Amino acid sequence: MTEKLRSAGKLFVVPTPVGNLDDMAPRAIEILKTVSLILAEDTRTSSVVTRRFEITTPLASHHKFNEHETVKPLVDRMLGGEVMALISDAGTPAISDPGFMLVRECRQAGVEVETLPGPTAFVPALVNSGLPCERFCFEGFLPPKKGRATRLAQLAADERTFIIYESPLRLLKTLKELADVCGPEREASVSREISKLHNTTHNGTLAELVEYFTVNNPRGEIVVVVSGNRALRQERKVHRNKYRPGDLEE
Repeated sequence: MTEKLRSAGKLFVVPTPVGNLDDMAPRAIEILKTVSLILAEDTRTSSVVTRRFEITTPLASHHKFNEHETVKPLVDRMLGGEVMALISDAGTPAISDPGFMLVRECRQAGVEVETLPGPTAFVPALVNSGLPCERFCFEGFLPPKKGRATRLAQLAADERTFIIYESPLRLLKTLKELADVCGPEREASVSREISKLHNTTHNGTLAELVEYFTVNNPRGEIVVVVSGNRALRQERKVHRNKYRPGDLEE
């Protein structure tokens, strides 16, 4: 049995659309209208959502540059009975966005946390890629410098499909690096502007994607999906089947 909560306060973690505002869930709208405060990654971005759905709840900034200072006062207010909601610029908070620290501190302090199901960019990109998705690795943003080469090598050796978030300015460089470590014939896909008007997905080998994006400058939010190391998976399968029951019996 979980520890009894210390207050009537609560934190709702509320996903918002990754593109098309019509993806906003009715329950999410209702919660944002009834809480005392909405914690937003960028109040200017989130005000587009609140205006669209006539949400008049006050907004306060809560982002990676101030969360170390704001977490404790916010948790104290919830311990005192306030009910708040946490949103990010798009998608589900804490998925490559601020949120983890506040959720962790709420849990440790005994404040109830409820996360609503909802939009996140990597799930539609994964399914739309046509690559195996029964098991996958979500990497988020790669390290920009330190540890980048090591992480790329680890991903290249993974049997699972893996997913990377990338900016349009760095996409071509990342695709070239992936082709170097995974091999140019590894299958992949690049999705951009998910759920928006110019939503597109390009499939092909890493070499083909490098060629395409060399002459076609990408725009918008980017999700890269890369197939797992099939050669390694096949090698292990052969090894498992090499010795069957009875093979070593006289």
